Amino acid sequence: MSSAPTADRDQTGLFIRALRYSDPVVRALETELQQEYVERYGDPDETPVNPDEFTPPLGRFLVGFVGNEPVATGGFRRHSDGVAEIKRMYVAHEHRGGGHARRLLAELEAQAVEAGYRRVVLETGLRQPEAIALYSSSGYVATDPFGHYVDAELSRFFAKDLVVPLDDA
Repeated sequence: MSSAPTADRDQTGLFIRALRYSDPVVRALETELQQEYVERYGDPDETPVNPDEFTPPLGRFLVGFVGNEPVATGGFRRHSDGVAEIKRMYVAHEHRGGGHARRLLAELEAQAVEAGYRRVVLETGLRQPEAIALYSSSGYVATDPFGHYVDAELSRFFAKDLVVPLDDA
C-alpha cells in the first residue's frame, strides 16, 4: 500500500513517495542494499528493525523514483524524545552521482521536522566513504556511538540539529 506523493520532481528528476517498509518496492531495494553490505562488510546489516517503526506519526519510509523506476530509499524512526534515527539510505548503483541521496536526505529531514523531531542521528560505516562524505557535507557531525553497532570499530555515528521553522519552535 502506498500513500500520496510527498514531493514534486526536482532538477534531479527524483519523485519521492512515502511507502510502507513492507511494500514490495521497498523490500526489493532493501535486498539490493543488504547485498551491498555483504560486498563491503562480509555480512548484511543486522540492526533490529520493526517495520512499524517507520509508520507515521513517529516514522516514515521514503522511496525516490526516476520515472516509474524506484532508485533510492531511506527512512527515519524514533530514537529518543525529539530525536529521529535515519536508516536504510540507499541509491541504486546506476543512479549514483545524480544528487538523489542528497535530495532524499533533505526530504527525510523535512519530514522529521514535520513529525516533531529537532535532531537526527545515524550510523554508517567506514567502508561507505561516499555516505560519510554526503553526511559531512550536509551538516552532520560526529556523535557518540549508539544502538546495535555501538562497539563496532567500522561504524561511525553522526548527528544534526534540524532547522525548525520559527512558527514551529
